[in-house]
Amino acid sequence: MKSNDWTVICRVDEIPVLGARRVARARGMDVAVFRNAEDQVFALLDRCPHKGGPLSQGIVFGTSVACPLHNWTIGLDDGKARGPDEGCTQRFSCRVQEGQVMLDPVELATLALDEQPPVAGPCARHG
Repeated sequence: MKSNDWTVICRVDEIPVLGARRVARARGMDVAVFRNAEDQVFALLDRCPHKGGPLSQGIVFGTSVACPLHNWTIGLDDGKARGPDEGCTQRFSCRVQEGQVMLDPVELATLALDEQPPVAGPCARHG
């Protein structure tokens, strides 16, 4: 589904408040789409820059998410770790129009394709 060259992912109300929904891509790791208490929507690569934890399973507060593995705080608006931690994860352009959450299909197809999922631990992809 497309709307003005943006890919419709879901409706805003299909993302839990203070939670996330994962979006699988043909290539590369999943993208996590987050919704905060103010119904703002953000999209990041579903990978913490620290140890690769699944940010989609983290706790959303304000415009940040806490990684479920080691509690690193990542900004939803820019993908940057908050001090004292350092690092960043790929941010994806996101928009909401008439209740529909949309992502840029070019970014989905081209950004962060070289990032690898963890090979061990709770974030490992088996199969």
